Amino acid sequence: MDNADRDETPAERADRNWTDLLQELRVTQTGVQVLAGFLLTLPFQQRFSQLTRWQAGQYLAAVSCAVMSVILLIAPVSAHRWLFGHHEKTVVVVFGDRMAKVGLAMLAVTIALTVFFVFGVVAGQLAGTVAVTVVAVAFLALWVVLPRRRLQ
Repeated sequence: MDNADRDETPAERADRNWTDLLQELRVTQTGVQVLAGFLLTLPFQQRFSQLTRWQAGQYLAAVSCAVMSVILLIAPVSAHRWLFGHHEKTVVVVFGDRMAKVGLAMLAVTIALTVFFVFGVVAGQLAGTVAVTVVAVAFLALWVVLPRRRLQ
């Protein structure tokens, strides 16, 4: 449904869009926080000291991306808190939309790096390369190509 088909004021539209965005963020925030938490516990496992420099680099890249994902996906809530009561809901919605899109992209990179790392450690680099390729294609197809095709 096009926004022009709705009988709502700009303030009502901003409220509705903010509510929709919050629902989406609730889903992603939980997942990214669990993934980040999992990654942060790995150095405390016995086998972690046996990683090669390459594997340690993969791990650190995945952790860095996970932390950035958390920051980006929580940023809209922080912006709302700072701007609450200042009649800037539209600004918050636009900012939140941008942060959510970048946060989702970073989450995709985090998951891909984590799959690459885990498969590489468990089954070898070739398996890691195959797995990350499959994951990257799935992300591109389901998170980018199919939704954008719907817009055409």
